[in-house]
Amino acid sequence: MKKIWPFTFYFLYFAAFSALLPFFVLFYQELGFDGTQIGLLTGIPPLITLVASPFWTGVADARQWHKLIMGLGIAVTVLVVFLLQSFTSFLAIFILIILFNIFLSPVPSLADSATMSMLGDERAMYGRIRLGGTIGWGLFAPIAGALVENYGLRIAFWSFSFLMLINFFISQRFVRSSQDAGSSNHSGLRVILTNRRWLNFLFLAFLGGVGASSVNSYLFPYMAELGASESTMGIALTISTLTEMPIFFFGHRLVKKFTSYGLLVLALVMMGIRSLLFGAVSTSSMILLVQAFGGMIFPAMWTAGVSYADENAPAGLKSSAQGLFGAMTFGIGAAVGGFIGGLLLASIGGRGMNLVFGVIIFVGIAIVEAIRRFFPEQAEAPQVVVVSSDK
Repeated sequence: MKKIWPFTFYFLYFAAFSALLPFFVLFYQELGFDGTQIGLLTGIPPLITLVASPFWTGVADARQWHKLIMGLGIAVTVLVVFLLQSFTSFLAIFILIILFNIFLSPVPSLADSATMSMLGDERAMYGRIRLGGTIGWGLFAPIAGALVENYGLRIAFWSFSFLMLINFFISQRFVRSSQDAGSSNHSGLRVILTNRRWLNFLFLAFLGGVGASSVNSYLFPYMAELGASESTMGIALTISTLTEMPIFFFGHRLVKKFTSYGLLVLALVMMGIRSLLFGAVSTSSMILLVQAFGGMIFPAMWTAGVSYADENAPAGLKSSAQGLFGAMTFGIGAAVGGFIGGLLLASIGGRGMNLVFGVIIFVGIAIVEAIRRFFPEQAEAPQVVVVSSDK
């Protein structure tokens, strides 16, 4: 019964975001904001995540305020989205978007750490729980599109607020085992930030954020460059959503086979290949073929990263470890990927942009692996991978 709460949380969380996230830019355009203003509103959030997520998760670990901070984050987010509809000035919208990201940033990391705790000896089954998010997004995205088409953009804000309000109560059903509780300390956090194994992992998370951002932000502009229609773009999104599902479902087997670190590296290699393939194609239909392959990458990377952070976190710092992973991926990684991608797209086009991203990812992986092989730590503790038996 415990598994139903995190599964439901992920379902509602991503359903809520499928109702609102794709329409943010349309909302800004409807208010008459120019390109620079929209760029600030979309470019600042990853940088906020970089700082706010580790801060809030660190406070949660230090004070054992996990439920409080998670509930506060969801409640403030719902209030901000409700208020967004009432303002039209750029400054007011900018301030509200800042608040939105400050308070929302720790929520997914706290959910991940709580889910791993609730799974106990079945932690390798995390992917099947996280699958709820993919199902929620896939089911509600077309519903949200139809609602907005018939009732306007305001229904997107109302839908998000309604779904997240339900999630506020779901989040309070998360529990943590006594083994995960403990008196957090600054020395434990220093272990994470000064340990070479952890630095290698965080750098790989950064590469994952860069690669994910290149697709999330610039796939549709590249497809438009190739002459794709909006319906073809929608098909590309559907394909990636569908191909995520089996990877999350069988994630525990992948972690068992490759270990969490090995799966993370494999996912990044696939990410680099995807970028090179995007740079090599010449038609929008070929993009769809690459998407069928590329949709498997994010769930593999995320399952591996969450598992690695949980396995290697110092005592009492499970949430902090997840917060750092999320901050490197969706904070600095996404910000750098978004910034570089915009420059490359404008200067050398979508094909050249994807080729450059592919090279960046492979060079980054090569650097990390060279450090691990030629400069090994003297006493590197082996990873402990807990895997449940298949039923």
